[in-house]
Amino acid sequence: MKISPFKLERYFDKYEFSAPYLLSSSDCEPLRLNELLALADEKSRSEWDVLKLGYTESMGDPVFRNEISKLYTSISPEDVLVLVPEEGIFISMNVFLEKGDHVVTTFPGYQSLYQIAEDMGCPISKWEPDQDLNFQVQDLKKLVTDKTKLIVINFPHNPTGSLISKNDLNEIVNIAQEKGITLFSDEMYRFMEYDEKDRLPSVCDLYENAVSLFGLSKTFGLPGLRMGWLTTRNKNYMQDLISFKDYTTICNNAPGEKLGTIALQNKDTLIQRSLKIIQTNLLLLEDFSQRHKQWFLWKTPKAGSIAFPELKIKGTVMDFCQDLVKEKGVMLLPHDVYDFSRNHVRVGFGRQSLPKVLSVFEEYVKEKSPAK
Repeated sequence: MKISPFKLERYFDKYEFSAPYLLSSSDCEPLRLNELLALADEKSRSEWDVLKLGYTESMGDPVFRNEISKLYTSISPEDVLVLVPEEGIFISMNVFLEKGDHVVTTFPGYQSLYQIAEDMGCPISKWEPDQDLNFQVQDLKKLVTDKTKLIVINFPHNPTGSLISKNDLNEIVNIAQEKGITLFSDEMYRFMEYDEKDRLPSVCDLYENAVSLFGLSKTFGLPGLRMGWLTTRNKNYMQDLISFKDYTTICNNAPGEKLGTIALQNKDTLIQRSLKIIQTNLLLLEDFSQRHKQWFLWKTPKAGSIAFPELKIKGTVMDFCQDLVKEKGVMLLPHDVYDFSRNHVRVGFGRQSLPKVLSVFEEYVKEKSPAK
């Protein structure tokens, strides 16, 4: 199997560690190791100090999986497979799909959610949002056929920050149940809803033939641990996923699992930390977009640490972003990396550096604005 280049990751690789001002990061402000360890109780801290760096259980440390299961209503530790988040997508696509299987997926989105299937030879139908960046379930229904093998959804959505209602989610589950379709749900931004009433249940709690992806990278501010997990109540699915993992990472890194356990034992503290940062920064972004309406068509997201405003310029968005990083060192992500046709940019506002980055970006906007 030959896999197409991951456009977003290649773009980030070029600028993420060289551009001084990041305006497209998808995560929340990463914690330092001492900040996380300061949250540990005496037992967890003592276990960290004597941690053996040997092989670990393939499914994941039982204590860690037990903490993960508490995030769900019907998931037991045996229903959890710990792995790298990207690995979870790769394994799932290979387990659930064969060449020729039809896939319906939210779009735009994280490229591997559709690219792996496409490169396997699967026809892809893309469920796109309307002009207000809202996803309409009736549009999804039109894409599902009797040949559909997998439906891929992602809410809260990357990159728009969009959400659907609980009724809409139940309707999607009903569609999958009626046609015997497997449902894969990317839930990496779960618990980052600005209004808790908008929070969706995990799909794995609603449907036996569903697999949910979650992890520590976004909500918990720990992307460097590379810890994620798949959850499903389907025992056959789980066995197939475990068997495939034997050909990827085999097992997880011991320090990451121990630190992940500490994080989830303090999940409310970390969730509130992230929400405080993004809600503060969101106000700054909304004010910025109001001051520069001639440049941006702003749509306030409902969850997460990213937004997807439309850029109102004469040239191409790629040229704009390339000039911005060259002139000011500000990295902004163009719609091109999502293979999306509309002129949008991804803005990340989960980092504490956002006020400074916005001030530099504003310098650029003012310099490029035509004189009145």
